[in-house]
Amino acid sequence: MGVRKRERAEQIKEAKKQVAFAKLNNCPTSPRKMRLVADLVRGEKVEKALQILKFSQKEASGRLEKLLLSAIANWQSKNEEASIEEAELFVKEIRVDGGAMLKRLRPAPQGRAHRIRKRSNHVTLVLGENNNTQS
Repeated sequence: MGVRKRERAEQIKEAKKQVAFAKLNNCPTSPRKMRLVADLVRGEKVEKALQILKFSQKEASGRLEKLLLSAIANWQSKNEEASIEEAELFVKEIRVDGGAMLKRLRPAPQGRAHRIRKRSNHVTLVLGENNNTQS
């Protein structure tokens, strides 16, 4: 490996240390309902986001709270020497994409059938560090 390539690899590795993520695949909630809760915590600090999710009454908030705790644990495993309070972690990005759909048939009048789509989603949560010290 060349010198430039090695230096670039080190830069990328250092940049990835600042970011931690967690994924939740095939969550049996429709993406639309999950996005309502995801919009509440996007861009918030981790402590505030945990409080919002804890006291939200939506079913999706419980799943997102668990995902956020997983992302925090992933960040801690990358940065063992740092503390969460000093890093000022925040929800940098949260993305909700549609997942696989279970298709079911429901009987309808006059011998017809209606299709029921049971939707699922994939959630990707990215945490970032706020290193800017504001005076």
